[in-house]
Amino acid sequence: MTLQIRPATPADAAFAAPLIQATIGAIGYALTGEAEDEGAARVIAHFFAQPGNRLSAENTLLLEEGGEPLGLAVLYPGDRAEALDEPFRRRLRALGLPDRTEPEATPGELYLDTLAVAPPARGRGLGGRLLEAGVARAVALGLPRVGLLVEDGNPAARLYARHGFVATGPRRVAGKVYTHLARPA
Repeated sequence: MTLQIRPATPADAAFAAPLIQATIGAIGYALTGEAEDEGAARVIAHFFAQPGNRLSAENTLLLEEGGEPLGLAVLYPGDRAEALDEPFRRRLRALGLPDRTEPEATPGELYLDTLAVAPPARGRGLGGRLLEAGVARAVALGLPRVGLLVEDGNPAARLYARHGFVATGPRRVAGKVYTHLARPA
């Protein structure tokens, strides 16, 4: 069967939300105000179906084979990060929680917020295909680079290095230290 990368739709939320939460972990808790994966994924599913936030379907590419979703990439221009986090800050305020969201993206880049492949589909080079689709999107948007964060020890760092990403410095987000990586588009 043929692999296809297509724009996600709100109907993809049931596949996307748990996979996004499993990938972003502590950041998902910080964004949603939830303390466990199931609750965070439920909130992410709600936001995925809504436009105008960082985890929206409108910012997501879905990789599928024969109509079955296998992976995704959530990408948005770094210049829009502050505005795309506002819906999450509103939710946190409504819950009586601090509404601070640490910046992840850098202005001037297409920020890869989440890259995830479903566990049964891993090891097939699908993450690399999604990365290259992200680079193509950056080119189409006229952005000079793609950036992302990776946690120390994450095996995906090898994938990023193979695709030309290099470290630009540390970032602290949701109480953890990540390394910001970037590559030219």
